[in-house]
Amino acid sequence: MFNCHKTSILQACCIFEKNKKMTSTVLYEGNLRTIATHLKSGSVIETDAPTDNKGKGERFSPTDLVATALASCMTTIMGIAANTHAINIDGTLCEVQKIMTENPRKIGEIKVKITMPVAISYTEKEKKILEHAALTCPVHLSLHPDCKKSVEFVWND
Repeated sequence: MFNCHKTSILQACCIFEKNKKMTSTVLYEGNLRTIATHLKSGSVIETDAPTDNKGKGERFSPTDLVATALASCMTTIMGIAANTHAINIDGTLCEVQKIMTENPRKIGEIKVKITMPVAISYTEKEKKILEHAALTCPVHLSLHPDCKKSVEFVWND
């Protein structure tokens, strides 16, 4: 596996040099595992099929990554808004739950609980800025309307 993994990174770097507009490559390694390589940085994510869908469940599943991407995007956009408005959100924690549906098998709901740092008090204006940022992040806006997105903010007031 290591040689295949190392080779895929080298291949990805060569592909990136040829076409800098591409975002990533995904190599199917076999046994329901993929290796995704971010072309600009060389960062790698491996995925497995989940145990409830014939996989080993030893890595994030692709649908886990979608749910996790939502929380990551929300906090990133909150961070941009926080920087713009001089608000500290360092230490913000998201807990993510993905709920699958059957027939067809797809993500039915993503629950994200965003817990703000305990030691920081936020004004009502700051809360509105941060909530708006989270709820208008690109991933949130890109997910199909049939995929329910339940977001809870915990402000520790």
